[in-house]
Amino acid sequence: MSPANGALPASEFPRFVSADAVRRADVTETIEATEAERRALAERLELEAIDSLTATVKLRAVRGGQMIRVSGTLEADVVQTCVVTLEPVPAHVSESFEALFAPPSMIEDEGLEIDIDPSLSDEDIPEPMENNRIDIGELTAQHLSLGLDPYPHADGVEFVDHEEDPAEDEVEEEPEKPNPFAVLQKLKPRD
Repeated sequence: MSPANGALPASEFPRFVSADAVRRADVTETIEATEAERRALAERLELEAIDSLTATVKLRAVRGGQMIRVSGTLEADVVQTCVVTLEPVPAHVSESFEALFAPPSMIEDEGLEIDIDPSLSDEDIPEPMENNRIDIGELTAQHLSLGLDPYPHADGVEFVDHEEDPAEDEVEEEPEKPNPFAVLQKLKPRD
């Protein structure tokens, strides 16, 4: 549920960089989530724990200083839940990411029909800056989410997808049921 004023809910890992600072000179930030931030983010991402989360993020002005290109790498140690046994599954996540940010006035109104250039990647479609700032912590959290194993399983446990092997799903054929109209056929007068 979004707040009434249309603003996004507060990030669990807020780290803002001013677009004006990036327009003056490229910025490189190394950010690390605190214990409280990791707990809150683990709850949001439905993880048992996030033991560490760090990212190195580079920001530079592009397109005449109007937009900001963000590229980064993140490293995280997380504990997920095994989809088979529900046991804790430690995992290391290492991801690279890119994004483009622009002032809201430069981004087309979502309510309008727009032509999307199929040659553009997701990194080339700009996201809006909020109050001329970019939340690189939230961007890191989103890419951590994308880097998680969607089906974590404990060592030695195999996830069996029964839909992949039709032989396992064979069901005994049901005996043929009598045709309910056969009885009526017998009652029909014969010439």
